[in-house]
Amino acid sequence: MLGRTILLLLLILVLSVGGLVWFDFLNVIDAKSVLAPLHKILPFVPGEPRSQPVIGEDDLINLDAERLAIRLEMIELRNMELDTQKRDFDAQYAELMQMVEELEVQRKALEDKEISLRAQTEDAENKDSNVDQLARYLTGMPPQNAVNILVGLDDQNAIDIIRKTEEIARTEGTTSIVAFWFSLMEPAKAAELQRKMAGRPPSL
Repeated sequence: MLGRTILLLLLILVLSVGGLVWFDFLNVIDAKSVLAPLHKILPFVPGEPRSQPVIGEDDLINLDAERLAIRLEMIELRNMELDTQKRDFDAQYAELMQMVEELEVQRKALEDKEISLRAQTEDAENKDSNVDQLARYLTGMPPQNAVNILVGLDDQNAIDIIRKTEEIARTEGTTSIVAFWFSLMEPAKAAELQRKMAGRPPSL
């Protein structure tokens, strides 16, 4: 039994040393410093521990310089990104300003058009008011005098007054004096006015 026990202990020791050597070979652990005394007895057992690299002052300075260079590179990349964003922003701002200018031009054109239309409307209203007043004035005066005035006007103005006179008569339910005016005119003039009235839509 004693011999068997010693044999087992030796086997366990050999397996332990072999395992340490194998793990040391795989760089899992550093067993050289532990097995150094056995190196003198068993040459195959590693006896010198792995030496750790010694970092000198110059290496520390180089490491700091490398870190600083990396940070500077990151800052440079950030600055480049900011410059790109600024260029994009400037381009978008310029485009927006151009759109604002175009909208301002369109707004000014619309305002001018509105002013022009308002002026035309006011002119038309004033003209209609004036024609209405003239038609009533001519209707109240002697027919021959009214005809003399109509003949002295240009044809379009005379037609506008004649149409307004007929419109007033229809609105007020009275008899229009226009037919009598035509009978007092020279036949050629009366025919010319009637032809133009038939060929042109009412101007008012």
